[in-house]
Amino acid sequence: MNSSLFFGITTLAYLFASVFYIALFVFKNRKIGPVGTALTILGTLTLTIAIGFRWYESYQIGIGHAPLTNMYESLVFFAWCIGLFYLFMEYKYKNKVIGAFVLPFAFAAMAYASFAKGINQEISPLVPALQSNWLIAHVVTCFIGYGAFAMAAGLGIMYLLKKSAVDKKLPANTLLGSLPDLRFIDDMTYKTIVFGFLWLSAGIITGAIWANEAWGTYWSWDPKETWSIITWFIYALTLHARFTRGWGGTRIAWLAIIGFASVIFTYFGVNFVLSGLHSYGSN
Repeated sequence: MNSSLFFGITTLAYLFASVFYIALFVFKNRKIGPVGTALTILGTLTLTIAIGFRWYESYQIGIGHAPLTNMYESLVFFAWCIGLFYLFMEYKYKNKVIGAFVLPFAFAAMAYASFAKGINQEISPLVPALQSNWLIAHVVTCFIGYGAFAMAAGLGIMYLLKKSAVDKKLPANTLLGSLPDLRFIDDMTYKTIVFGFLWLSAGIITGAIWANEAWGTYWSWDPKETWSIITWFIYALTLHARFTRGWGGTRIAWLAIIGFASVIFTYFGVNFVLSGLHSYGSN
């Protein structure tokens, strides 16, 4: 038995969890929701085991490093962060329909890791720049932030749909009218962005320390570093507007979506479109 089996189970679990959460949203049958939750728990637990197995396998073949070093492994960890953060938020706020807007991101990450052409799934030796104790600290902090931003984007989409229903005065028993209250969605979006921003800040700081250790400079304006700071400023300006100007609602919803689009470009675009010191991440 190896980690690939568990990764496959996770992909299926997140797929069916997404389906059940979407069915809950569409058909409003409360009996469907717990199935989505159970599948999400199954997928996240299985993914935890899979990451542990892959780490163990790397030691078995004499490489021995945390499974966080290439595109495949980072996608898997990204999915794990989304699943874990979503479960925490569902438990705290007791609202399962949010899963229809969040779990598809976790499934998409797993599906892309598993089936996209050119994604190297092999456990490979670390390139010199990755041979550092800062590896785990930097990657973990960044991707916890990314997981939170994925949820914020899902909440932003939910807010815009609910706002459309309110503007059109759709009754509560309609598809969009049945979504949670606008104030509740807005508050969750804001809190999620704050959480993600703190972790992204920690990720940029640990990355700068790591860069100084690997390349002799804290900041070199590498394309990935540049887009990371652009993403950081988008969320910083979002929170600044919230604190000083009282922005909320539609503006924050759109900024949550725009911010996550910047996250995705920082993650994928730099690896596949631009070249720089972080180009090894595309392998």
